[in-house]
Amino acid sequence: MTRAKPLRIGLVVPSSNTMVEQELPKLLPRNGSATLHFARLGVTHISGSVKSNAQFEMDRMVETAVSLADAQPDVIVWAGTAASWLGFARDEVLARRITKATGVPATTSLLALNEALETLKVRRIGLVTPYIAKLENDIIANYAAAGIEVASAERLDLTVNTDYAKVPPSRVARMCRAVAKAKPDAIVIMCTNLAGAPVAGETGKSLGIPILDSVATTLTRAFAVARQGRLRAHRPRTATDSSC
Repeated sequence: MTRAKPLRIGLVVPSSNTMVEQELPKLLPRNGSATLHFARLGVTHISGSVKSNAQFEMDRMVETAVSLADAQPDVIVWAGTAASWLGFARDEVLARRITKATGVPATTSLLALNEALETLKVRRIGLVTPYIAKLENDIIANYAAAGIEVASAERLDLTVNTDYAKVPPSRVARMCRAVAKAKPDAIVIMCTNLAGAPVAGETGKSLGIPILDSVATTLTRAFAVARQGRLRAHRPRTATDSSC
């Protein structure tokens, strides 16, 4: 039997992000059934200022995704969470634009997180971020508009992206335990450059509360979208299909 070609997971990461490439390989199946391929988008500081938000200009993001498509991935993922404060709908538009420009199914880290919240039927969350108060407030407002209450929040007030990755897992775990006191339905670690993946499972188990880490949930959704894309590509054509 011919072995299936490994799923190629393409990820666009902020240029100063080191956590995604560090943690995702640890989460891959050990049978070699998936590989990771990266492109970088220039992002160094995150403050909510006009200059900071300009780093996430959509044309730049799509252009970077187009270059990544040269590697022929099965899915392209924006592995960032800027839409958590810029507006959830933004990532839905981004995913559609990437797919239109590349022909490759696309998704994002925020869409992955929000899908996980929907699957768990979460209505109250504890929020853990490295961000400043302005961004935290915007995230809280966006979740409120989506019908999800942020019952408790912990932040680090950092603006330099490389500083996020320097926060030890023990500190992230303490933040999770702090927001758990409000008894949320789930805890969200919102940032793909924070060491959430190493602590989410064990800390969540000890608290009895699911912890959704931005990096880990990204990979789960990437697999799902990539597999759906392959199924569509190999689906037998029917009389109702049209090439017009």
